[in-house]
Amino acid sequence: MNIAIIGGGISGLTTAFYIKYFSPQTKITLFEKEAYLGGKMHTVQKDGFFIEEGSNGFLSNKPDTLELVKLSGCKDILLKSSDNARKRFIYDKKLEVLPESPKAFLTTSLLSLKGKLRVLWEPFAFAKKDDGDESLQSFGYRRVGKEMTDVFLDAMVAGVYASTPSKISAPAAFPLVVNLEKKYGSLFKGMLAKKKKEAGPGGVLMSFRGGVSSFIEKLSLCIDMNIIKDTQITSLQKDKNEFVITSDNIKMHFDKVVLATPAYSTANILKELAPDLSKELEEIEYSPISIVATGYEKLSNDLNGFGLLTTTRAKKSILGILWDSSIFDDRAQSNKKLLRVMIGGQRDKKLALKDENELLTIALNGIKETMAIDKKPDFYYIKRWEKGIPNYAVGHIKRVDKIFNMAKNIDGLYLNSNAYKGIGLNDCVSNSKKCALEIVGKNS
Repeated sequence: MNIAIIGGGISGLTTAFYIKYFSPQTKITLFEKEAYLGGKMHTVQKDGFFIEEGSNGFLSNKPDTLELVKLSGCKDILLKSSDNARKRFIYDKKLEVLPESPKAFLTTSLLSLKGKLRVLWEPFAFAKKDDGDESLQSFGYRRVGKEMTDVFLDAMVAGVYASTPSKISAPAAFPLVVNLEKKYGSLFKGMLAKKKKEAGPGGVLMSFRGGVSSFIEKLSLCIDMNIIKDTQITSLQKDKNEFVITSDNIKMHFDKVVLATPAYSTANILKELAPDLSKELEEIEYSPISIVATGYEKLSNDLNGFGLLTTTRAKKSILGILWDSSIFDDRAQSNKKLLRVMIGGQRDKKLALKDENELLTIALNGIKETMAIDKKPDFYYIKRWEKGIPNYAVGHIKRVDKIFNMAKNIDGLYLNSNAYKGIGLNDCVSNSKKCALEIVGKNS
């Protein structure tokens, strides 16, 4: 069996790894348009800093990524986040610690007394009876009230999806939370039941020494496959039982093809082979986001925490700030400090696409207004993602089901990226393993 994987991000690499793991004799050719692998999982090393252009790690509460790390021989570069990272902040009217205990919740000024009482009333709120889709805002207002949604859920969805509660589907983006209501009729009752069953830790943020690119490099080197970089696939056709892949300088034949590319790239590749499927893929929206990293030789702020997220009602031009040098001890050398500011998303798409000088000004103003740090950085690095994070809008699940049903009509074609069923590293690894098992004809 001869397989092509288009897209060298974590989904493409993990799919390749597990295909070879379950079927060593299979031939794989992986195509990547960039000069490097990893996609948005990419680390830039400069001036004593390790800057992540995208995700910085994964939670250890799911086994999938940890299994991949172990099987690929990458345990030696696994890096646990520092204890400082347990403390998180929200900026609403001022910078405040995210409450993590009942006592802290009752004393926080992030919510009014009325807002707290509404949250405590959650077990008595009526559960949704049908399986219809709804926004996270609608779900939050029903279950925990407007205040809790406009502060905590708003900040959370900005940090995870660079989106807002009104623009994202609750069941698509947070299926585990929605299932608590379905199964137990209440989030509180569901969380208590799960706690009794699992009786274990909630997971620790993990990454890799030298940044996520060190994992990508080591993972790719352990897979026996042909890797072709700097190659933009322009066309995918099917000739009888074979797929024909073409670019500006190649034309190759394969038995099966995995499109591990963003939905918009997949749509472009499938325009001729499957125009209707291509149109559906084009409807998956992506949130633009820019990352501005600022590095400091010295900083009086001890950065004791994970970072901060802002609320929409705070009316700040930044979504949040990650205190990277506090989260992982190798991100800044010699006691330097590293921050990463997130700008844009669904709150203000235009902000993410400003020029570098404007983005730097926005970032520094955001740092000053939320953290009271008014110091010129010794180093900065900017990365713009015009199409950064898939936005799982209301209707996403229905659209993805339609997309996958249409793809099944093309025998030997597989779709696998974070555009469909989970954006996090754990989701990508889990979905890629399932994809690989389906390709080699084994049950998961």
